[in-house]
Amino acid sequence: MCANMARHPDTQGSGPSQRQLRVGELIRRTLSEVLQRGDVHDPDLAGMSITVGEVRVSPDLKVATAFVLPLGGGNRDVALKALARNKHELRRHVAAGLTLKFAPDLRFRIDDTFDRLDDTRRLFSDARVRRDIDGE
Repeated sequence: MCANMARHPDTQGSGPSQRQLRVGELIRRTLSEVLQRGDVHDPDLAGMSITVGEVRVSPDLKVATAFVLPLGGGNRDVALKALARNKHELRRHVAAGLTLKFAPDLRFRIDDTFDRLDDTRRLFSDARVRRDIDGE
């Protein structure tokens, strides 16, 4: 347990801090702009439009996980590999936009939010589920 958590037990499990949220949003915007402008010179990224939906930052601000999705949802593996391959260049762009002592290590994951929304819609449209909901 870190010293801050010992002094502030009410912060345990309460989610990200305001600072984490603020830094995550700054990184998200920076990554989105860099990818949109094509500042990273990689042939796999050049013809691909990538949405950066969210960036989660670790409590120590040393690791930032970006949740991304290529336009249309295709080429997910190609996009992840290209982003991982260029993470040092992307980190330099992020560092230029932040006023932190260290630029966080970037990690990339597929944003499955839209897939989960589709699954939820399908679930609620199921006749058995509708019957249970309407029965309440």
